[in-house]
Amino acid sequence: MAASPHTLSSRVLTGWVGGCVWYLERRALQESPRRFLHLLRNVNQQWVTFQHFNFLRHMYVTQLNRSFNQQIKPKPEPVPSPFLEKASLDEAKTEIYKMRPLSPASLSLSRKPNEKESIELEPTPVIEGSIAVGTETKEEKQWKEMKLRVDDLPGILARLSKIKLTALVVSTTSAGFALAPAPFDWPCFLLTFVGTGLASCAANSINQFFEVPFDSNMNRTKNRPLVRGQISPLLAVSFAACCAVPGVALLTWGVNPLTGALGLFNIFLYTCCYTPLKRISIANTWVGAVVGAIPPLMGWTAATGSLDAGAFLLGGILYSWQFPHFNALSWGLREDYSRGGYCMMSVTHPDLCRRVALRHCLALVAMSAAAPALDVTTWTFPVIALPINLYISYLGFRFYRDADRKSSRKLFFCSLWHLPLFLLLMLTCKRPAAQGDAGGPQS
Repeated sequence: MAASPHTLSSRVLTGWVGGCVWYLERRALQESPRRFLHLLRNVNQQWVTFQHFNFLRHMYVTQLNRSFNQQIKPKPEPVPSPFLEKASLDEAKTEIYKMRPLSPASLSLSRKPNEKESIELEPTPVIEGSIAVGTETKEEKQWKEMKLRVDDLPGILARLSKIKLTALVVSTTSAGFALAPAPFDWPCFLLTFVGTGLASCAANSINQFFEVPFDSNMNRTKNRPLVRGQISPLLAVSFAACCAVPGVALLTWGVNPLTGALGLFNIFLYTCCYTPLKRISIANTWVGAVVGAIPPLMGWTAATGSLDAGAFLLGGILYSWQFPHFNALSWGLREDYSRGGYCMMSVTHPDLCRRVALRHCLALVAMSAAAPALDVTTWTFPVIALPINLYISYLGFRFYRDADRKSSRKLFFCSLWHLPLFLLLMLTCKRPAAQGDAGGPQS
């Protein structure tokens, strides 16, 4: 049994000395901190670790000297610039001019500037540079209207009317006129040529007018005249009206009403159906193919005054040719079309895009065989056109199988020379018109 402090002290010391020792021992035990005694107990069957004693030591030091506590220092507020906050550009320049005589270069060599002067003089070039940079960025961000020069107007209008596409439209119209079973009438041909070209320029100009906000997001179309602000929208619409009205009038009263009606319908189909449909559905590709198939019909009707089976055959050839041409082109521009917000087969339905291209490449072979059956060409034509048709079909199959940019580019460049060569072969193999069937255009 353990002895009490009183018993231990009484054994060692006796008398009043032992009583004093016993009193001091009892007082020490009563005044010891409870927290220290509590830490000496077993907490969750684990002994007190070194971290507990370290914590007690920090508490003791903190209570002993409260100046060790951390104090939060407030953040200094930024000092506003005395030059650029409320002063205008002219006032800032005036302040700079006032500071310039104090520059170190103007000081005499015998006198050395002190530290205060050098500190005040250092910001001078910095302020000048900041004002210049601020002025430049403000001028760059400000929209500027580009001045139109008379010398640049023909080139701008040519790009507005998509002169290359217009040349393709006029060439297919001329092919339809030449392949028609009728004598070649030069005045009628020239009126058809000019009228179709004007109608195409009008349709392309209105198309660019509608697509300005979307063309600005595409690398392929961001340099168009309306996007860059080279001409105003009013001028573009005025140019389209000045092309559409005389173009449709020439086709209607100079050629025949059927050709004029086809030209007017094609302008409406391209601007009011195909253009808005490009952002809604992939059906825009089929509608655009119909737009491209109408010009050879116009050439045929301009020569004969009627729509025959041969006219629809030419329209079908142009209709099928556009799918390998455009699908291969759009395959390499998928990122651009996605950025512009256009709904194209190559973006939303890539498998369908390749299948349709191959399908219409094979359709060109079938329509070549149908040309002599409809008395448009002789039977020599499908034979001599077979190599180029098989080659474009092979490239269409490669595009369908590989689905990469290399195969799409090969198919696209092949389509560029395939169509003019195909139409040229048709002209060389054209069936001569019978004497009883020869007739001029009906006006």
